[in-house]
Amino acid sequence: MVTIKRVMLDVLKPHQPNALAFSQAIAGVGDDYRVCLTVLEMDEKTETIQLEVEASSLDLDAIEAAITGMGGSLHSIDQVEVHNEVLDG
Repeated sequence: MVTIKRVMLDVLKPHQPNALAFSQAIAGVGDDYRVCLTVLEMDEKTETIQLEVEASSLDLDAIEAAITGMGGSLHSIDQVEVHNEVLDG
């Protein structure tokens, strides 16, 4: 089974929620999600952020839904790591 292990996303978000609350909300999407958020650019109303999310298996659709639910938009997927794991059985 092919699973997404890590993604690096370019995201545009409003100032609120702040970076900590935004990261916590993304981490809450999955049981073992680890999130690293870097603010790259800031203007009067928005922030451009780099969002790195890692887990044993990521649900990219759920991550994107969480981003848009907080008023953000996914600009691009800049890096991705996937694994093809053979399941016994």
